[in-house]
Amino acid sequence: MLRGRSRLPVLAEVSGPSDGTRAWSLRKNDFESLSGALPRLGGQRVLLLTGDAEATAVAGIALASAAVAGGRRTVLVECDLTHPRLAAQLGLSAAPGVHEYLRWEAEPGEILQPLVLGGPAASGAAEPLVCICGGRPASKTATLLGLQSFAHMIEKLRGAYELVVVTGPSIEDEPEACGAVARRAEAVIAAQAPDGRATRSLRAAIKRLPAPAVGAISIAQRS
Repeated sequence: MLRGRSRLPVLAEVSGPSDGTRAWSLRKNDFESLSGALPRLGGQRVLLLTGDAEATAVAGIALASAAVAGGRRTVLVECDLTHPRLAAQLGLSAAPGVHEYLRWEAEPGEILQPLVLGGPAASGAAEPLVCICGGRPASKTATLLGLQSFAHMIEKLRGAYELVVVTGPSIEDEPEACGAVARRAEAVIAAQAPDGRATRSLRAAIKRLPAPAVGAISIAQRS
């Protein structure tokens, strides 16, 4: 049995969408929770989120939005290329995205989609949140994400933005693809489903990644 010190510290708890569809938004207390978590991440600028697929997408949107609301220049990159969902959740164009860029079918400027945050909690945002969707669904994602062009993309984004938030493939369903993304990240955050606790297998899998695990974001179903 894993003892307390083996658990990932919960960095923030946020409410997810009521029905899992687009037009998802953060509440004021979500921003406050995430804003408090951001300083605990130190100077890491490329953060990988992985875990429950739906929770990963919501946690990535939440963390990136809170960073922008706090005045950080931030880009949100979707790397779950098997089951891309960011476009549907935020009402963005599904393609071109990461998949098309890695296949040399799109230029860098074609995959950047700015999203202006609304509401009083986002009043500190000086710039929009820039999103890069996964693109059309892909197979052999580990091969795509292992390309040097992916490493180059992340490095270019790291130089252009203060924070790069990456929603990755599931560590449990696609460990090789997730590992390829983790090699380009500086820290890993677990995305926990509404049960509020990462499973033992999820914690163990995340701790085997080449980037250090710094904590978890827990998603609660919004009523």
